[in-house]
Amino acid sequence: MRRRPVQITLLVLCIVAAFLVEVPRLVDEEQNKVVKKPPYAASERALNLHKELTIADLHADSLLWGRDLLQRNTYGQVDIPRLADGNVALQVFSLPTKAPRGLNIESNEDKGDEIFWLAMVDRWPPKTWNSLTERALYQARRLHQFAQGSRGGFVVIENSADLSSYLERRRLNGRLTAGLLSVEGAHALDGKLENLDVLYRAGYRMMSPSHFFDNDIGGSAAGVHKTGLTEKGREWVRQMEARRMIVDLAHASPKTIDDVLAIATRPVVVSHTGVKGTCNNNRNLSDDQIRAVAANGGLIGIGYWSTATCGTDARAIVKAMRYVSDRVGVEHVALGSDFDGAVTAPFDTTGLVEITDAMLEAGYSEPEIRMIMGENVVRFLRANLPEK
Repeated sequence: MRRRPVQITLLVLCIVAAFLVEVPRLVDEEQNKVVKKPPYAASERALNLHKELTIADLHADSLLWGRDLLQRNTYGQVDIPRLADGNVALQVFSLPTKAPRGLNIESNEDKGDEIFWLAMVDRWPPKTWNSLTERALYQARRLHQFAQGSRGGFVVIENSADLSSYLERRRLNGRLTAGLLSVEGAHALDGKLENLDVLYRAGYRMMSPSHFFDNDIGGSAAGVHKTGLTEKGREWVRQMEARRMIVDLAHASPKTIDDVLAIATRPVVVSHTGVKGTCNNNRNLSDDQIRAVAANGGLIGIGYWSTATCGTDARAIVKAMRYVSDRVGVEHVALGSDFDGAVTAPFDTTGLVEITDAMLEAGYSEPEIRMIMGENVVRFLRANLPEK
């Protein structure tokens, strides 16, 4: 008679275990779709050129979902084997540490914390549940663990010496790939500027002032008030520059963009964005902002999702690239996919050859394609990361 309670307990434990394994995957699969599944086709010229490129992408949120990035997955958009297949030399892995309830591109209050629930279901350490800084530290540890487990196939870049050494090795083995850590929104500091040092020591080298809501550093393009930099935000810029950390203006309000560029002494990036000239909405850059970022010596990473491009294919991405390069030059254009950012992309990271093909169709020269697909980012990082 005593066996039945034991059996029921075991059944409940099995159900809970299955829930904990399957739910994170189902959420990931639902949030990070692709329009077309691999394999991807392209012209012979594009395929041959693509193999020779040094490709770098300024933004992916792949760490957020708990996926084992050392494994080739059939869902989501990025993992280390697929980066190698796509000939990606460098992927910036950015971490959003908080997402408001009802997230949209128009107006979000700092209410709710959807990442809390993701952290619970995906079994992040308990200290991450109520600390945004701890969330960033946990994900930095995971990326370094992936590097350690890759047997040299994947490395984390923290300075220009790392980058140069890695690229030299990659000339001998084109399947090597690398990552660089970024934070999406300075609310990850938990209100303490001294946490910049904590995140720097963990390997973070890029950070944006805001994400989808206004915070104590500056306003968001999708915030309620869309304010500019606060006094604390101005000090944040100074401290970022002192550490040679890169300021990322993606998601920043127009006033925050203006305020940062007015005081910045070093170039900035807009890691993932569209442009109003081809896709007019609140999230994307105006012509004046494009020119201001270029005048600062910065880079504009063109995103792949529909809010960025008003399209669902590589041609829409290249149309936005062409718009920027016609106004400020190809040297200021880069890739900024927003892969695994809870967006539907035209392809996963093995499909970047479709962009190469679309750029050839659009009349870009091979040297221009090399620049946009990654050489601009490599040049920028060599000049702006800490030396060692």
